[in-house]
Amino acid sequence: MSDDTTRGGGGPWPSFEGDPRAWAVVSSSYVTRKEWFTVRCERVRLPTGAEIPEYYVSEYRPWINAVAVTANDEVVLLRQYRHGLGAVHFEIPGGTTDEGEQDLETAARRELAEETGYGGGRWSPLFTLSANPALQNNLTHTFLAEGVSLLDRPRPDSSEDLRIHLIPVAELGALIEAGGFIQALHVAPLLRYLMRRHASNR
Repeated sequence: MSDDTTRGGGGPWPSFEGDPRAWAVVSSSYVTRKEWFTVRCERVRLPTGAEIPEYYVSEYRPWINAVAVTANDEVVLLRQYRHGLGAVHFEIPGGTTDEGEQDLETAARRELAEETGYGGGRWSPLFTLSANPALQNNLTHTFLAEGVSLLDRPRPDSSEDLRIHLIPVAELGALIEAGGFIQALHVAPLLRYLMRRHASNR
């Protein structure tokens, strides 16, 4: 692995000697530019010289999430209807950044407060992931918030119908195993958190 890094979607990533080369963008234009549906179409040239005449990329602002744990060792979770699947599952609090917002932790703190009323505690980065690196340009940044407490009443958006659940950390693994979560971008940071806890307790 080299010391150089390439930047994809705003995050530094390690590079390895002999990595595949990036595609060249021959032309690029927007198919649509709406608040929640921005798609560009690009003609790209591969390192082999072959070209893909129409390659579609969806653009989104950075997404942010919080794994929030209370002083009583409970994880603050939500249950919310998601229309894409037409189903309700457990989720961690989170959302999207505002237009032009750069401070990701501040955005995550805001989403946690708005959706649950919880805040405070000790915050640190936990995981940065892509929902689909082939077709999306954004990243999801998850923060760990330890020792949070209820500070205010929730203030969800008018489109959000949320149910707040405090789940003991000791029961979190079983909830994941039972299929309580469907959102991969939420399961992955929860598993990382549990792995860290397990490692620190050995």
